[in-house]
Amino acid sequence: MVRAERKVSRQSLAEAVGAHYQTIGYIERGQYNPSLDLALKIAKFFALPVEALFSLEPFRPLTDQVYGRNE
Repeated sequence: MVRAERKVSRQSLAEAVGAHYQTIGYIERGQYNPSLDLALKIAKFFALPVEALFSLEPFRPLTDQVYGRNE
């Protein structure tokens, strides 16, 4: 999770992108899909392409990617 890795609080991210801090939690848990506008704002905040943060397919666990484990 990029937010935690960069030591950004939910509240700080929410304020920066104009969302409620609970919305950030829902997005992180996969309980809410952000609007395109919100997804782009979050990507801009982290200076990453939106597809690095959001995908139609679930992301593989990072440990699988690091250690080359197959699904």
